[in-house]
Amino acid sequence: MRAREDPASEQGVPTEDAAALQERLIRAWPAGGAHATVRHVETHISHVLLVGRYAYKIKKPVNFGFLDFSTLEKRRLCCEEELRLNRRLAPEIYRAVIPVTGTPDAPVLGGDRGNSRPFEYAVKMRRFAQSALLDRLLARKALGAGVIDALADRVAVFHAQAPKCAKASDFGSPEVVWSAVSANFRQLRKCLSGSGACASLDRLEQWSTERHARLSATITERRADMVRECHGDLHLGNIVLIKGQPVIFDCIEFSPGLRWIDVISEIAFMVMDLEERGRRDYGHRFLNRYLEQTGDYAALPLLPYYQVYRALVRAKVAALRAGQEAEKNAKHELAVCNQYLAYAERIIQPVPCSLTLFHGLSGSGKSWVAQIMLEATGAIRLRSDVERKRLAGFRIDGKTRSEIHGGIYTREATAATYARLAELARETLGAGYPVLIDAACLEAWQREMFRALAEESGVPFAIVHCRAPEEVLRRRLLARELSGSDASEADASVLETQIASQEPLTREELAYCRSVDTDGCSPSRLLEQLAPEAYSDVSGERAGVSPGGKRMRARGSGIPRAA
Repeated sequence: MRAREDPASEQGVPTEDAAALQERLIRAWPAGGAHATVRHVETHISHVLLVGRYAYKIKKPVNFGFLDFSTLEKRRLCCEEELRLNRRLAPEIYRAVIPVTGTPDAPVLGGDRGNSRPFEYAVKMRRFAQSALLDRLLARKALGAGVIDALADRVAVFHAQAPKCAKASDFGSPEVVWSAVSANFRQLRKCLSGSGACASLDRLEQWSTERHARLSATITERRADMVRECHGDLHLGNIVLIKGQPVIFDCIEFSPGLRWIDVISEIAFMVMDLEERGRRDYGHRFLNRYLEQTGDYAALPLLPYYQVYRALVRAKVAALRAGQEAEKNAKHELAVCNQYLAYAERIIQPVPCSLTLFHGLSGSGKSWVAQIMLEATGAIRLRSDVERKRLAGFRIDGKTRSEIHGGIYTREATAATYARLAELARETLGAGYPVLIDAACLEAWQREMFRALAEESGVPFAIVHCRAPEEVLRRRLLARELSGSDASEADASVLETQIASQEPLTREELAYCRSVDTDGCSPSRLLEQLAPEAYSDVSGERAGVSPGGKRMRARGSGIPRAA
């Protein structure tokens, strides 16, 4: 769509179609050197000029309803918003808003030629290697787990610092959320009418309608604290690795409603993107790392709802592209659309649940085993070391220097920590997710608390006992203490106390316990020991399996009780 405007006749530029003016400007864009070249990249809403170390983005004079760049003033304001918003996460990329003066055939960047006023604006950005984009790295199998952790940490800090929505606004309200969800179905039905996708859309719409009704109260309750000015478009294609760290760019500047959202909607986008690209393990890892950093386990009932929403947004975009492409490309886009619909269908299936308790001395490998299991099954891990510090008001990566049985390790603090773990486990099971309790659980009352919770919740219960030789335990604790990178503060003296005071597993407990020797055990061997048939992932669906190898049963329709 082309919108007509008057670029201001007093600037010495004749009134002309704004798109035509931009075309002249692009042809005349200064190369900045005798041997430099200008490369032009075009999207449906922007022109991007690549010159040397920089890229200049010019917004097209278009109006798509949800996006309006039809006038020079609107383009200027959106350029300024783009700079402001993206400098929160990528200051090293976003440099300035550049006014373009002179004439379209002889432009001056950021300059002033006499009384000439800007007739266009551009966002100046530092270029980066496209090969460093996270989607490209993933495609080359070059995206490491450490980057996923760093990304989760970065997003957690960003969300904590992002401003909350004003009370007077309607951002994040059930009505606004449903408006976006229902729009996907209307547009998809229009694009896919007469296709075999209609039955799938019927199922997804019915599920979304029912889930929204159940979640409306939760959506409302979270508005005051958890609806924030987010990125809005958090996927692998908008993240680049610079100096070994993930840098997030290209946030949504043109529509406040698409970025003032519940933080879990943003997390759902990244989880969906990782899972749909074939890395469910990374999706589970990212989610668990984010939840561990933020403590926002209360968001879990909303996660599948937003995963479906995000998948359908992607399906809609592909369907719209299919209607604009030639036959060969249209078939490809329709295939992409169907992939996202299939992903959404998998998400709405009932999720099997279980409660798995880890048991063992400090350094025995409980967190390592739990990490492997959560990536394989999609379970949510709850760590005593993390929740103990959170309850006491400490950073989870900070050191409290507490004495044995003192500070945050008193009997009272330990009782409060386990009570908190049980509370979170109950909520997480109610949200439809299997749970891993990552704690020493060296006393019988601690283990009985979770066995009773599993019985109350109607889910299978199992204990995974982790062990390793004492010299290995001591070596691990020393290495962990020197690294300073873990929430645990256990050292050799703590280990000695545990060895002397631990209460052995009872005969009844041993009946549903699996032991693993973590010394020299590989992840693949570990999974074989815990659940031989559990992790083949032949169906592509979210699955959870008890450590004993029995399929964990789904509860009813899979609709969270907490909803």
